[in-house]
This record gives sequence, C-alpha cells and structure tokens, in this order.
Amino acid sequence: MVKRYADLYLDARKALLPTEGENAALIARELLCRISGKSAAAMLADRDLYASEEIGAQMEDSVRRILEGEPLPYVLEEWDFAGMTLKVTRDTLIPRDDTMAVTELAIRKTMFLEQNPRVLDLCTGTGCIGLAIAGRVKDARVTLADVSPAALNVAKYNAARMKFGLRVNCVLADALQPAAPLLRNYDLLVSNPPYVTDAEMKELPPSVKNYEPELALRGGPDGLNFYRSIVKNFLVVLKPGGYLCLEFGKGQENAVCRILEQGGCEILKLQEDNEGITRAVMAQKKSEE
Repeated sequence: MVKRYADLYLDARKALLPTEGENAALIARELLCRISGKSAAAMLADRDLYASEEIGAQMEDSVRRILEGEPLPYVLEEWDFAGMTLKVTRDTLIPRDDTMAVTELAIRKTMFLEQNPRVLDLCTGTGCIGLAIAGRVKDARVTLADVSPAALNVAKYNAARMKFGLRVNCVLADALQPAAPLLRNYDLLVSNPPYVTDAEMKELPPSVKNYEPELALRGGPDGLNFYRSIVKNFLVVLKPGGYLCLEFGKGQENAVCRILEQGGCEILKLQEDNEGITRAVMAQKKSEE
C-alpha cells in the first residue's frame, strides 16, 4: 500500500520510539531522506505527496534493521565525519567523534610541514583520517593503506567522490608485516589501528560486536599488537625526523608512549577527545646520526 511521505516518517518514528527514544525522530528523518533521495527541506515540502511502494518497502526494511540493532551508518551506507559524507560498509569501522582527536593532531602537524608533505594513513578503513588531511592541507600527498581489499575499495570510492585526483592513492598494506619498499619517504604516518583487547572484545556492545569488522577492532591480548608492529615495521617509511600520530583506547596512553620511546621516538604531544579522554599521541622519529 502506498503512503504519504509524512505517514512513512510518522510510522517509522513510532516504531523506533521505544528503543531509540528522543533520537527516533532524527533517525526516521535520516532514513526517509536517504531512501527517497530528498533533502530534509524537500521532504517537508513534499510531505503530503505519495511515495512509491518501493520507498515504502525500503523504509520498513530499514526500520527493521535498526530495531534488530544494526548501527544507523550501515543502514544509511554513509556517515558524516570532519565535514565529509563518507561511504560506510560493514567492511569498515564507522568513523566516530573519538577519531577527531588524532585527525586534528595530524592536520595541524601537516599544515606546518614543508611543501607537498607526504602522509601515510595506515589501517585507513573508510579513509576518513587521510581524506580529512587531504581536504584541509591542499598540497598534501596522501596514501591510504589497509590490509582489507574490501575496506580499501571503500576508501577508493570515498577518495574518488571527493575528487582529490593524484593527490590521494590507495595501497594494500598489512600493519603487522614489514612495510613494502614502495612505502618510503613519508613526512607523517597517521593511524587508528585496532586496539581492543581480547578480553574487551567479549564485552563489546552487540551493535559493535555483531556488525563492525573484528579485523579492525582486535588488537591482541593487551590491545597493543599494532603499536609494536608499527614501531618495528613502519618507522622505516618515515624520513629522519618524521612524525607519527596514533589513536589508542582509553587508558592506553602510557603503554603506547613507552612503545614509541623504546622504538626510538620522542613524544611531543598527547591529545584529548571532546570528552576529555586522552585518545591520541604525536611522536617524532629521531633523526639518524
């Protein structure tokens, strides 16, 4: 049965209200705008028009997925981060506000590097960090790297949609293995690597554990496997005196800083997120003597 856009919205809001509370209206509007291809303003203007049966069926299916616990970004297949609208799939983590700490840290450092700075975004996922840097630093040359071909395809799509051209390229790279020889002479390496401990993996909320890729979450028994490997295998990609900006989990700052210092780096700055939790570090590779 065909319904008016207003009725599709109201039905979705009513269905979502018991689980989503005050967010039900926002989610219902986001779903309807995405499925119909209309802006919020156009939706308001067309509220008394009848939607197609296909749009109605897609709304019902999307509401069902939300009620089953699937995160909204996966249902929408896109999410906003740092002023960008990015494609998101279940092959990638959902970009979160937490990651703005390391993103801003990397952007500020890149702005003050020499002309045409080269940046490697390791464990890139959607490409959110590297693409944010490319968007803010207009002469930056950014490499997006991930071990997952499916995730890298998402990053490629996002880079192409933002029309960065040859300033952004994508490569397969495993952060747990030695860096390929083609990855060299970078001014800055930025990464949001997996850092969830094995014990924490068991306690993740269903919306994360059942939907987001374990490959992008699990960091080993203590959550620090990727930091050890980055220091061991990827410092070589940096020029002498190059910089690293790394995100980490709550309470991991001391352990991550020790790994960096033991690997020959100097800690320059720790960065908090919007909730006052220390989430990122900037370090410098010591120049070769």
